[in-house]
Amino acid sequence: MPNMSLTRQPMPTQEPQVRRHNFDEVATGYTKEQAVDEAKRCLHCKNAPCVGGCPVQIDIPAFIACVAAEDFEGAYQVISRSSSLPAVCGRVCPQETQCEQRCVRGIKGEPVAIGRLERFVADWHNAHGQADITPTTAQNGHRVAVIGSGPSGLTCAGDLVKKGYDVTLYEALHTAGGVLVYGIPEFRLPKKIVQQEIDSLVAMGVHLETNMVIGKVLSVDELFDEYGFEAVYIASGAGLPRFMGIPGENLKGVYSANEFLTRVNLMKAYRDASATPILQAKRVAVVGGGNVAMDAARCALRLGAEEVSIVYRRSAQELPARAEEVQHAQEEGVVFRFLTNPTEIVADDNRYVAGMRCVEMMLGEPDDSGRRRPVVKPDSDFVLDVDCVIMAIGTSPNPLIKSTTHGLETHSWGGIVADEDGLTSRKGVYAGGDAVTGAATVILAMGAGKKAAYAIDEYIRNKQ
Repeated sequence: MPNMSLTRQPMPTQEPQVRRHNFDEVATGYTKEQAVDEAKRCLHCKNAPCVGGCPVQIDIPAFIACVAAEDFEGAYQVISRSSSLPAVCGRVCPQETQCEQRCVRGIKGEPVAIGRLERFVADWHNAHGQADITPTTAQNGHRVAVIGSGPSGLTCAGDLVKKGYDVTLYEALHTAGGVLVYGIPEFRLPKKIVQQEIDSLVAMGVHLETNMVIGKVLSVDELFDEYGFEAVYIASGAGLPRFMGIPGENLKGVYSANEFLTRVNLMKAYRDASATPILQAKRVAVVGGGNVAMDAARCALRLGAEEVSIVYRRSAQELPARAEEVQHAQEEGVVFRFLTNPTEIVADDNRYVAGMRCVEMMLGEPDDSGRRRPVVKPDSDFVLDVDCVIMAIGTSPNPLIKSTTHGLETHSWGGIVADEDGLTSRKGVYAGGDAVTGAATVILAMGAGKKAAYAIDEYIRNKQ
């Protein structure tokens, strides 16, 4: 029988006062019974608007029908035809603004919990599915290099190896996964899940080379001329942090969110026996309002801070972070200081952070983004008592590849210029994900990787 409930199955989670003291995953996942019950809420609309909201075009009604029929492996096979990273997407995609936003059930009541069902299916497969993965397609004799093993690079590599290409994936760090391992915390995305996805791609035939900084160890030209690759996909992300340019940003105790999260997530600074140094702060200010700011704030809490504040220059209505991440942060005790903007970081006698001078803001007319522009409220200066400041105001692409690749056109802000298929100004060179758009979402980066894989296949097959 269809489930006509207006409300979705709630996601089981750790209690806030428990989870704020550990790095275990916050959401514990649906049970089999919850997943089947939720899947039966799907109306199986004829035109499936949810699929149009998915950047990688997963056949959502088909996989949900399999879940409702308790064919969980069948559901996984449907998802994996379109997505190389289902366990990741089920956890970190902003489904509420994509597939779920278009769900017809959401017109009256709550949309089907598509993301939660995707996570359930991927976790079920990882626990019960066939472990042996062998290359399914005969090699076609063509070689492609992929630079960067984040979500865009992993997706492109996975789609190309399925088409028979000999794919080498180059990663600058010592561990593959890109932002999935250095940026997103363990409590949102366990690293063993990322590793399982990477292991699957390697088992399918993708060659992985870590500690390979393209633009330094090898150039893009050398990949073509000396290594014989016929196409290159640049998916090097946006790892260059931005700062505000205010006094005191060079003090001890000021981090970019990138550095802070890399120390915590990739280098395991949260573990008792970790050799990675990180400041044991008592009062932390995180400047910014996106998902990265939420991640940094929640990590700081778990590292033992007594008070963690999100300092954001607009109001709660303009907050760009996912509603679920904001809710989790609030439940855990993060303080939100809206309409507040830093003007200076104050030093003690030893050049450590001793406070952050701020001004109160008011919202004026909308700016180019459509959000109301914040303006300073006169005579509103005050000093926030903090001993650590984390800047989470965005990132841009690293200039290394653009500065070492002749003829590669880039935007003034550093992003690589590419068309909708990922083709750059260099023949045979494609790019996508954050290296092109600047910092965006995992699923949009995956969508770019998927389009580029298709375009690279067309390019190589049609070469004279």
